[in-house]
Amino acid sequence: MAADAQIEMKKVVGDNATLPCHHQFPTSESLDIEWLLQKPNAKQKVLITFFGERVYTNEAMGSEASRLSFAGEYLSGDASLLISDLLLTDSGEYSCKVKSGGKITWNRVNLIVLVKPSKPRCWMDGKLLEGSDVKLSCKSSDGSDPIHYKWERVLDKGKSLGKLPNLALIDLKNPEIVTLRNLTMDSAGVYRCTASNDVGEENCTVEVTMQSDVREVGMVAGVVVGISLAVLIVILIIWLVFRKKEKKKYEEEETPNEIREDAEAPKAKLVKPNSLSSSRSGSSRSGASSTQSMVHNSASPPSYTSVVPPKTPEPPVTPKYTSRNLSGPTPPTLMVPAQTKAFQTV
Repeated sequence: MAADAQIEMKKVVGDNATLPCHHQFPTSESLDIEWLLQKPNAKQKVLITFFGERVYTNEAMGSEASRLSFAGEYLSGDASLLISDLLLTDSGEYSCKVKSGGKITWNRVNLIVLVKPSKPRCWMDGKLLEGSDVKLSCKSSDGSDPIHYKWERVLDKGKSLGKLPNLALIDLKNPEIVTLRNLTMDSAGVYRCTASNDVGEENCTVEVTMQSDVREVGMVAGVVVGISLAVLIVILIIWLVFRKKEKKKYEEEETPNEIREDAEAPKAKLVKPNSLSSSRSGSSRSGASSTQSMVHNSASPPSYTSVVPPKTPEPPVTPKYTSRNLSGPTPPTLMVPAQTKAFQTV
């Protein structure tokens, strides 16, 4: 009996696997080839055999048997097994037994079928401010354990990878989490996380963009608010000046109208005092002429009361009083013409 050959093989779900088995027996009618599968806590079962110049598969496997076949010229020394479209359930220990003329050769292959990591998701927690800390996380939702995570910094616009900043802290128990401490403007950039296992890898990236310090933001906001208030004050002053001018203009236009409404506009004007005194002296010297003039003037009404047409003047009547009566009170009926004497029509 030849010595056993132990091989370990790792493959990905969906791929094809060729389990090696070679022998040096010459072609003869007594050549037997047999592949068996041993799973933990299960009985060993036969998968495929060559016996009596024919190939047989285990009917108990049903449709899965169609995925099994010899990969080479099994009669010429290559009895390798080909498994197509691997499943997780294909994992196990496979044994190849070749027998001819009482001699047996064994080959054993430990097949491990794995799922490569799914594309991970990257995210960030924390505020991107100078002096702050942010936490970068990465996780694959699917994949065979163990899955390993590694964070790197992308340099030269993605052309190369570099180390993390000196103050970066990696969680040894959870390597998918890294903390960037005491952020500075140099911390800005793209960070890449790679999730990998024995059969494949996938990655994702997250970008760290630094923001200005809170104090700088406050200063900028204060400047903006100050400028806005100044503009509002200027607008208010302009509005008040304009309002004052409009009010003044309105008052100037209203003042003449009020005077015209309250005051009367007589068409007669006052005669000078000299004329009035001369008329009175003339009246004293000649009572008859004054009486006639007064009677005559009484017959002609003043211009501002000329509503009724003028009447035919009556004959003058000589008043019956002596000269000393001139100093006494003037009868009321004769005062109206005397007063109108003091006005002349304009």
